[in-house]
Amino acid sequence: MIEKIVIANRGEIALRVLRACQALGIRTVAVHSTVDRNLKHVAMADESVCIGPAAPKDSYLNVPALIAAAEVTDAQAIHPGYGFLSENADFAERVEESGFIFIGPKPETIRLMGDKVSAITAMREAGVPCVPGSGAPLGDDAVENARIAKEIGYPVIIKAAGGGGGRGMRVVHTEMALMNAVAMTRAEAASAFSNDQVYLEKYLENPRHIEIQVLADTHGNAIHLGERDCSMQRRHQKVIEESPAPGLSPKQRAEIGEVCVAACKRIGYRGAGTFEFLYERGRFYFIEMNTRIQVEHPVTELVTGVDLVTEQIRIASGEKLRYEQSDIVMRGHAIECRINAEDPNTFTPSPGTVTRYHPPGGPGIRMDTHLYDGYKVPPNYDAMIAKLISHGPDRATAIARMRVALSELVIDGVKTNIPLQQQNMLDQMFQVGGFNIHYLERRLAEARKG
Repeated sequence: MIEKIVIANRGEIALRVLRACQALGIRTVAVHSTVDRNLKHVAMADESVCIGPAAPKDSYLNVPALIAAAEVTDAQAIHPGYGFLSENADFAERVEESGFIFIGPKPETIRLMGDKVSAITAMREAGVPCVPGSGAPLGDDAVENARIAKEIGYPVIIKAAGGGGGRGMRVVHTEMALMNAVAMTRAEAASAFSNDQVYLEKYLENPRHIEIQVLADTHGNAIHLGERDCSMQRRHQKVIEESPAPGLSPKQRAEIGEVCVAACKRIGYRGAGTFEFLYERGRFYFIEMNTRIQVEHPVTELVTGVDLVTEQIRIASGEKLRYEQSDIVMRGHAIECRINAEDPNTFTPSPGTVTRYHPPGGPGIRMDTHLYDGYKVPPNYDAMIAKLISHGPDRATAIARMRVALSELVIDGVKTNIPLQQQNMLDQMFQVGGFNIHYLERRLAEARKG
């Protein structure tokens, strides 16, 4: 077992990783920026190292500083959490070249799946169903691009090959708009991802977003842990996640899960990962793979009883998977609400001091957060400050428990999206389930017209 781990992240995920390490008896090193010196996990870690100023590029994205932190503390491994450098193949490579263990997939796997075009090609070869598309980056020939789009069938969506986080995408409904849209998306992609390659896919108009969680070790074993429905989204950002997906049958779950497991074995995957799909009219279409732990991993943990972060660490230590597919049984239903420090109406970030914090309790309630009374939410990072998760024997109970928990949750001093999440729990369409990824955006737009 690894003996000491550098946690190369901040906030709730850093605290989550630290707690997993403590349960395993592993010593921890917390790295932090100058504004994050008072984070809860920094105080709880065995050691801490300041890695730079508040700006992410000077701290949490500062590869030499992170490697140096591992060197000066004699750590053996680095856990990247999610976001920041968690899916950066060059960082994973630098970690391993420096003699440390990267708690995640191999660099070449991250590189393969990080480029959307190469990922789709690899998945097609592995038998994973994909959205009809160009299958390769678009060239500069406008006539050829128009032919490809016409063959796919309008509407189409242009996507950045190196994209993520909902950026670098543009929907096109007519051939007349195609050439300009390709140029604009290329410019966005070059600016955001330093990669101007773009590709085309059929734009599915009413899909759900369903993803499959997997675990794979270095001994050729792999399993899936069911699915999560992440269709409640705003601007391609997830707002609510749940497991299992409403309306998905055990047969459908087993079939798509087995496909993902086979793909893991084919590409030699290592660690935790998530296959993301659009789901429409009973069919799955692969869109990307996240080669890291997901923000929404707690809902899978609650319905399967598997500690995904602990398994990441065990796999990185060279251990075999402790579970076979037959051991994974979905029990009950879990829902996660992302709690952001933002105005619930305008979604403008709301940094500031938390003057009062009171977490909810009761059966089936889990709160993943780094908040405490007096904590200062900095303006430099993502607005998510907590994740509230409910679990119950069925979906209706999980919704009811979430509704009560949201009413108990107190976060004063900053604005939060708690009122929005309360509205979501009371929304009739949400209570029924099975809505598409555009539902919340359209509901919010109608409310603004009002």
